[in-house]
Amino acid sequence: MTASSAPAGSPLPAPRFRISRHRRTAWLGSGLACLLSVIGLVLSWVNPQIHSPLRPGLDFTGGTQIQIERQCEPGACKAITGSAIQESLAQLSLPVEVGQKAPSLSSVGVQVLDQGRSLVLRLPDLDPDQTQAVVQTIGAMAGPLNPKGTSVDTIGPTLGSQLLKGSVLSLLVSFALIAAYITFRYDRIFAFLALFALAHDVLITCGLFAWLGLFLGVEVDSLFAVSLITVAGYSTTDTVVVFDRIREQKAVLAALPLVDQVDVAVDATLTRSLYTSLTTLLPLLGLIFFGGASLFWFAIALTTGIAVGSWSSIGVAPTLLPLLARR
Repeated sequence: MTASSAPAGSPLPAPRFRISRHRRTAWLGSGLACLLSVIGLVLSWVNPQIHSPLRPGLDFTGGTQIQIERQCEPGACKAITGSAIQESLAQLSLPVEVGQKAPSLSSVGVQVLDQGRSLVLRLPDLDPDQTQAVVQTIGAMAGPLNPKGTSVDTIGPTLGSQLLKGSVLSLLVSFALIAAYITFRYDRIFAFLALFALAHDVLITCGLFAWLGLFLGVEVDSLFAVSLITVAGYSTTDTVVVFDRIREQKAVLAALPLVDQVDVAVDATLTRSLYTSLTTLLPLLGLIFFGGASLFWFAIALTTGIAVGSWSSIGVAPTLLPLLARR
């Protein structure tokens, strides 16, 4: 018996969109995305320059980050490459106090942004005199520089380690609380699928940034940890809405197979889920295009997580419910 043959007078019409007909495509797409994410995390871990599932930023490793803005002539800046800056800094002799050893600048991270107008340098922990020497060297190569556009951020290794531990702990605690609430509030199968969708969304978001770290040198910081917590909450909420709908109409559609009940529930919540995701993504797109460099990757992480979370709550978790219920 199908939804179209439901008893006359049923308050729920036949679904316009049947997600169950596309479940294999949904599983294949999510499976490939998860596989690519795992591969990216593993490659990042075995990379000798990263040696971590994600490339850690200054917040977690400690060190000095210098952002420099160049004064360019109208049109374009003089061409400069990150490798040229790295070679010049590797030959720089930093001022040191008697009895101390100068930090090595052989593995400086350099990013050229805004078509060469901005430079971001990631270096070991430097004192003010050493930082000034680095800025002067860059000025000789890429000058003139805008003194108001130069910023220096320094985080000690101890503080960076504490921030990393705090971020990981906050993620674990938030995920554990979500798992505990869902397990207490819902059926075991519902709870498992909601947590599965959460792990699916977080894995794909982390996998994307693992690949970005490998190819573009993108680093994760404390804002990335905040974005993962936000994605976890959004993913759980979106999935629970669909499961609530299935549970609410269980008595009305008791004569239908569970596959048809899932189709009706997804169809009933589809418009709401898409509108909610769209209204959430619009301000994030504004941050991506107009929020500046400091919020760009934070907005990318949120946009990815929310888009994947909407997909998993519609195409992954509900379609797995009939399969697990039979077993």
